[in-house]
Amino acid sequence: MTAPIVHHPFSVSLGPLAITGFGIAVVAAFAIAQHVSEQELIRRGHDATPIADMILAAVIGGLLGAKLYYVVILHHYDSLFTRGGFVFWGGLVGGMLAVMAVIRWKKIPMMRIFDVGGPAVAAAYAVGRTGCWAVGDDYGRPFDGFGAVVFPNGQPPSTVAAMMAEFHTRFPAGMNPNTLVSVYPTELYEITLATIMFMILWKLRDHKHAEGWLFGVYCVLAGFERFIIEFFRAKDDRFLGGLTYAQGIALAFVAMGFVWMYLRRDVGAKRPGIYAAKRA
Repeated sequence: MTAPIVHHPFSVSLGPLAITGFGIAVVAAFAIAQHVSEQELIRRGHDATPIADMILAAVIGGLLGAKLYYVVILHHYDSLFTRGGFVFWGGLVGGMLAVMAVIRWKKIPMMRIFDVGGPAVAAAYAVGRTGCWAVGDDYGRPFDGFGAVVFPNGQPPSTVAAMMAEFHTRFPAGMNPNTLVSVYPTELYEITLATIMFMILWKLRDHKHAEGWLFGVYCVLAGFERFIIEFFRAKDDRFLGGLTYAQGIALAFVAMGFVWMYLRRDVGAKRPGIYAAKRA
């Protein structure tokens, strides 16, 4: 038993404008995704100019998809116009669809962008999750061991009343509804796992497989990461065998990733390698 860490959200007020850690993290996440993907395309001998348009599309599609998942799939209809309530899987799918539309519009090989997109999205996710920590969002189940955190000003606060209302968390009868509860700091776990995921993908970026193979690796790693972290999250969307919706999607991503890797394992006439012809 140790005293829990007391979390204080990060926010800076500039007159009527409030700048939160979440907003800073989102901007930084898309910036790092652009930098990683551009530099990797240049290293491979390809034109990186279209990446800026893709990042803009990813911002719009990602934020829209993340919000719609939270509102429609998780039935938080009262949160459509609030600042909180964004879900990773919705953002990933929404961002991917928007980027794919730009790729088709600019007539760029789809697999080329997907291949550099794996490490870029992993890096962006690691940075973006710092925003959840900054505002006290997406924390875990009650926990009183080493590293436990209380969120008195979280979204929502980690009180008995808030966790019962938001996540249907069970507490002993008679507990004071205003009692602060210490929880798993799952935001920090995800930052760590996402950083490891990026490092693995970065190590594999010079692979000898066909373009697109690395995105399959990303799908496998991202699926495993999300599947594991959901066991610690405070959630109320469990369905089959106690698994959450996010875990169901995670397993689908793992399966898709392995199939994707298999289909892109060999370079061929219609499956070029990752380097431009002049560097082959």
